[in-house]
Amino acid sequence: MPATVFTIANQKGGVGKTTTAITLAAALANKEIATLVVDLDPQANATSGLGIEKEEGQSIYGPITGEGSILDHIVETNVKNLSLVPSEVDLAAAEIELAQKPDYLLQLREAIRPVVESDRYRVIILDCPPALGLLSMNSLAAADYLLIALQCEYLALEGLGQILKVVDRLHEAEINRTLAIGGIVMTMFDVRTNLSRQVVEEVRTHLPHLIFDTVIPRTVRLSEAPSFGQTIFDYDRMNPGATAYKNLAVE
Repeated sequence: MPATVFTIANQKGGVGKTTTAITLAAALANKEIATLVVDLDPQANATSGLGIEKEEGQSIYGPITGEGSILDHIVETNVKNLSLVPSEVDLAAAEIELAQKPDYLLQLREAIRPVVESDRYRVIILDCPPALGLLSMNSLAAADYLLIALQCEYLALEGLGQILKVVDRLHEAEINRTLAIGGIVMTMFDVRTNLSRQVVEEVRTHLPHLIFDTVIPRTVRLSEAPSFGQTIFDYDRMNPGATAYKNLAVE
């Protein structure tokens, strides 16, 4: 059975996208679901956050530009059942390379096809750069579901409308007619402010069928964990952020 492909995309940076990618992946892996994270961000935050050193030639740059197989770029992490295709700085050049190809939005879909069809993983999570460039658009073209990490701030709501329009355009252009919204993950929820509650309520009012029940709190420990190359489950498993991501994995 082919793996289910999720992309976690948002054109806005600092919304907890990468934290959600690696922590949700670890939570699924802890439930004995074989999971692969593909780090598509040249900044390689998901790679370092999972404790993997950046290594020249190890990213998906080769496979998406037609050289080699993604299967040769997979590395194991310290989390059982969780693997990674790491990133490195050469991935920044992929945007230029992709723009020169005729099917420039379909290169990632073809690159990951061998691993999707390999039966090695049940879930593949694509972590994108904080921009809707060609790497992010390729991830949307390759995914079954889009997960939107949305910070609990009003400015984030503007970005939500933009990315939903992009999904509609991909449907209309028949680039990925089956792409569905897997859900909206509300991140960085601050229990001390009315603003966080108001933003969550506004999304629940307008998109009740898309928002997850689980809300991810803003915690210092959750922010610290990636800098130690650990998931929150290893760094501080009793933290409210760890509990929240466990609940999100269940949803």
